[in-house]
Amino acid sequence: MTDISMRHLRYFEALAQHGHFGRAAEACAISQPALSLQVKELEEILGAPLVERGPRQIRLTRLGEDFAARARHILRAVEELGDLARASHSPLAGRVRIGVIPTVAPYLLPAVMQRLGERFPGLDLRPREAVTQRLVDDLIDGRLDTALVALPVSEPSLSEHALFEEEFVLVRPASEAALPVPNSETLRTMRLLLLQEGHCFREQALSFCNLSSQLPRDLMEGSSLTTLVQMVGAGIGVTLIPQMAVGIETRSAAVAVARLATPRPTRTIGMVWRRTNPLAASFERMAEIVREAAMAEPGTPVPPNGALG
Repeated sequence: MTDISMRHLRYFEALAQHGHFGRAAEACAISQPALSLQVKELEEILGAPLVERGPRQIRLTRLGEDFAARARHILRAVEELGDLARASHSPLAGRVRIGVIPTVAPYLLPAVMQRLGERFPGLDLRPREAVTQRLVDDLIDGRLDTALVALPVSEPSLSEHALFEEEFVLVRPASEAALPVPNSETLRTMRLLLLQEGHCFREQALSFCNLSSQLPRDLMEGSSLTTLVQMVGAGIGVTLIPQMAVGIETRSAAVAVARLATPRPTRTIGMVWRRTNPLAASFERMAEIVREAAMAEPGTPVPPNGALG
């Protein structure tokens, strides 16, 4: 088994992750025939098949599933050896893969990348946008170094670092700006527009409206906050968005923004990383810069009187 190389492990792990030779090859920046050849060579070394090859997709054999899990663990350990060396020299330099949830990325990530680039010119930040569960899975499997998410994620292997809290605000058609602000009970009777399943912000909004177990008949879904706000502007319903999104999402829509009645719904935004990562101290420094960026550019604030001027 001494003929197994790190290249074999990286290529097979990519195939296991993507479930497709073409997508795995693209992720590894090599040709599909080259990746296929490496996987076949690995199977010959092992003397057993790792993959069931179909016309459109692949399926891992039982050995393939077990091998992928072990390969992932080895690759992560090797990366952390490199991180250990980096931490002893120039902590905030080199490649850092950071995940960001979709309800944060468009509003905060540009300012974060600018500040980090100014403070640490040797830092090569590689952002990836995805829903929380995908980011957590990628962190655990070593495909990400850290992530910016809504807390808590409640994963024992991850360290959580809270950064700031922000309110959810109500977005409704501009024609309803003078109406009383509905409470959570009233929202349950309205046509509520929410993000699709998988977004943590959706679950937080449902929890505020006490709708976690029973969805309203008129609930409608969208793929992004932009879609939801534009639908509100067209008079289709109302929605909740995080305060940091107000300035960008409402500037081109005929909508009114209002603060909800107390107790107002909020979320905690923070950074998470593997507890075993040697760069933990560096991520704490990064977290403080993310907090600074959020405080400097929090989005358009909702005035205290409850209406957006």
